[in-house]
Amino acid sequence: MASESIHVRVTGKLQDHIRQQTGENGLYENASEYIRALIRKDIQSNDEAWDWLKRHLEPGLRAGESEFVEVTAKDVISRNKMR
Repeated sequence: MASESIHVRVTGKLQDHIRQQTGENGLYENASEYIRALIRKDIQSNDEAWDWLKRHLEPGLRAGESEFVEVTAKDVISRNKMR
């Protein structure tokens, strides 16, 4: 796969933050390394969110129709207020 460059201009607080994260005092050697780490973290977070959603929806998708209980919006609001 060919390498493609993406150029992004950051200023102000964003630039200051990148400088704090890179170089001698930072966790990353340079801005590119830091940005790649942020993108990887974002991908992992999205994957984890999808996995969580699938785990929680799957039982409902596999349930028989007799397992469902009809509730009103008022019931849902009351239940959520108790949480």
